[in-house]
Amino acid sequence: MEKRSKKELMRTLLTIAILLLGLFLGFRIGRMNTPHVLIPPKSNKLDVILDFAQKNYVDSISMPDLIEKAIPEVLKHLDPHSVYISASDMKGANEQLEGNFEGIGVTFNMPEDTIVVMGVISGGPSERVGVQMGDRIVKIDDSIVAGKKIPQDSIVKRLRGKSGTEVSIEVKRIGIDQLIPFNIIRGKIPIKSVDVAYMVNDEIGYIKMSKFARTTHQEFVDASKKLHKQGMKKFIVDLRDNSGGYLDQAFEIANEFLPKGQMIVYTEGRVRARNDYRSTGSGRNINDDVVVIINETSASASEILAGAIQDNDRGTIVGRRSFGKGLVQEPHMFKDGSGFRLTIARYYTPTGRSIQRPYTEGLDDYYMDIVRRYQHGEFEVADSIHHNDSLRYETPGGKIVYGGGGIMPDVFVPIDTTRIAPYLSQLIGKNLIYKFALNYSDRHRMELNGINDLKEFKAYFAKRNLFGEFLSYASRYGISPKGDDLEESKKIIMAQLQAYIGRNTPLDDEGFYPFFAEIDNTVQAAIAAAEEL
Repeated sequence: MEKRSKKELMRTLLTIAILLLGLFLGFRIGRMNTPHVLIPPKSNKLDVILDFAQKNYVDSISMPDLIEKAIPEVLKHLDPHSVYISASDMKGANEQLEGNFEGIGVTFNMPEDTIVVMGVISGGPSERVGVQMGDRIVKIDDSIVAGKKIPQDSIVKRLRGKSGTEVSIEVKRIGIDQLIPFNIIRGKIPIKSVDVAYMVNDEIGYIKMSKFARTTHQEFVDASKKLHKQGMKKFIVDLRDNSGGYLDQAFEIANEFLPKGQMIVYTEGRVRARNDYRSTGSGRNINDDVVVIINETSASASEILAGAIQDNDRGTIVGRRSFGKGLVQEPHMFKDGSGFRLTIARYYTPTGRSIQRPYTEGLDDYYMDIVRRYQHGEFEVADSIHHNDSLRYETPGGKIVYGGGGIMPDVFVPIDTTRIAPYLSQLIGKNLIYKFALNYSDRHRMELNGINDLKEFKAYFAKRNLFGEFLSYASRYGISPKGDDLEESKKIIMAQLQAYIGRNTPLDDEGFYPFFAEIDNTVQAAIAAAEEL
């Protein structure tokens, strides 16, 4: 038994020795057969590696694919906002900022598995052929899309397309038994960046902007003219969740509020000379008091506008600390339609502060900053991160402001943590408020389509027991209020009901936002700040 064990041990050792010898000889032979290539000292390492891989790699490779993967990796090590954009992504990226796309001109939603037309863009292809708000799209190019649970982005791809191409749809319309067919020739569809403009009372106007696109300044001017005609003397500009866009559009809008010669922003980079942007004095809102609303996702151009208002003591900033993006990107295009945006300068607010937050710890750390703010309680209590003398600046009026990580508001508004009563929670869980609003809009389509302004819309509901109808509707789903649930929830429910129904009228967003503003603590704080100016 012992002799056999020794023999097995010897056999195992011999096998290992043979394997090691084979590996050693293979390595020696590989070295003898592989020539040493001396790379010239001034050669670009990346070019050499790619060229050598293309000529010598063991398997076939696609050099264009390899380069597409390499470029983003290079740029992401510069800063969080220098990026490469593939040709396939470039079109979508430009659409949002250039202010138009190609399609049929409708907005839609998909409660459950039904495509409901929420709005028909004025003058667009769908309006011209007779598609109406409330229509249900059942077929697209002979394919049934109703009841199929098709992803919303897939529906968008089917409806969008190049101008001049045709798409056929069939819709179900309330009150008509058969499907209605439409052949629609796609066209250019404008994308608005001013979501809504309306008067909150006799003196205060409200404008919400979702982006700084190529057309934003003109949209702002048009909205401002409309509100001035309605008596506006004070202005609320809502920039919450506005991640920015074109710097020149932010400059132009800031110029609307500032007297001649005041600094709006300046930019400067390692090889880019300082460039000052000053107001011309030709603005239409120089005599209007102004309040600007920001939050943690207001970035870039939004921060330029807010910073110009704050640093020139021109108005009041309300909300929560902004994102903190103070870098300027310059776009460059390749012939294949792809391109890259390279950071070439920093921008500085009029007092000289850079609001760019640190990014030396990498991209993940940079974008996790918002999560850390929430975890540290900053959304509920005013932030103290900027109370650092090295980042301290003073406005001409003596106000203390700080750089290094976003714009701090003059009036802090915490995130709304109002307790949601169990009754409201159940309604939200079953999406009953939205479903009832859509059902109500369908049943009253003719009379709602005749409403042309907000006062008329409010008067319409003053004559109806909307809340009572909703309570009966919810009870059919087994949901009824208990105890004080109804008292706690009624204001929120009524605001949402009227907002969702308002969006189903010709008023569109002007029938939506005014009702949500009633339960929006930040808008209410902005109104209070405007009244004090």
